[in-house]
Amino acid sequence: MSAPTTPRRTIALAALTAVVGLAGSLLTAPTAAAPAREVGHTRVLARIQKPGFPAYVHVHTNGRVYVGTYTNPAGDAMRSRVFEYTGSGTLLRSWTVPGQDLAAPRGVQVATSDARGRLVVLEKSRGRVLTLDPRTGRFRLQATIPDSPDAGKPIPNYAAWGPDGALYVSDYGQAVIWRIPAAGGVPRAWFRSAALDGLEFGTTGIVYQPSTRSFLISQQTTSDPLDLLRGHLYRLRVRADGRPGALSTVWTSGPLDLPDGFGIARSGNIYLSLLGTNQLVKLSPQGRVVRRFPAANGSGVDFDSPSNATFLGTRVLVANQSAVISTPDHHVILDVEVGERGLPLHLPTRSRLR
Repeated sequence: MSAPTTPRRTIALAALTAVVGLAGSLLTAPTAAAPAREVGHTRVLARIQKPGFPAYVHVHTNGRVYVGTYTNPAGDAMRSRVFEYTGSGTLLRSWTVPGQDLAAPRGVQVATSDARGRLVVLEKSRGRVLTLDPRTGRFRLQATIPDSPDAGKPIPNYAAWGPDGALYVSDYGQAVIWRIPAAGGVPRAWFRSAALDGLEFGTTGIVYQPSTRSFLISQQTTSDPLDLLRGHLYRLRVRADGRPGALSTVWTSGPLDLPDGFGIARSGNIYLSLLGTNQLVKLSPQGRVVRRFPAANGSGVDFDSPSNATFLGTRVLVANQSAVISTPDHHVILDVEVGERGLPLHLPTRSRLR
């Protein structure tokens, strides 16, 4: 017969059992740092309803995901919509864009948000900059990009807040970066350059990097025929007086790669969608190609006119626009694991329009 256990020995045995159990669980449980997905693993986050043709994916500070839609190249009478999703891809709400010219090519891009939480929506058919308050569903006209007599119709494409709290807008149709004051008002041509003048395919992404006090700007092609329809990623520094500095080339693409939107990791690496050759490319901060994510990505939906790369945690969300072959089943948001986190959205406290 064993000796009876005293209360003190009972407590000690219980503590020892707990420690042994904890050690066993630590040995068998996966570590918190272990990645749930391999780098490059791609899946479909969400399928886009009509009218389809999703554009830039914006991740709001509220954790929700917003995407706008473009027109069907075959022609239809549908107005563009803005969709709202959770970070896991559940559709929550959508809004139909008012005031579009249904006789013209149309589309909207949810380019960013402001310090009041409103979405900044760039509208193609009339060259408008709108805000959408997701709490009320109210759209408000903030500005209209003017025509240039010698450059054609404006197409506001991407936008980023600058160091002064003003909104800077790239123009796909004109070789201009526009500046809209922090309090709202008339857009002014802040930077013009022949380097931004595309041969039909113009200026696309724009992201501000506070660490270098500069904008990174992507360009699908230039108007120089000797450039062989290659695209570029440029750096444009902002001088202390707020004026643009010199434009320099970070990276030059292959012919008809058609660089579109991009996202920047905290490491400085750049993830850039190539709309023309259906790839996602990872560049070092100096512009060296580190990795290419090919069209056949394993998700069941190949990259098909991918138009952006937006960080959500260690994932990059890509709008699959299918702009050329117009396949509705390809109108999705793709979710690519890249194994590193994105640079936080630059959102100054003054970043608000009217």
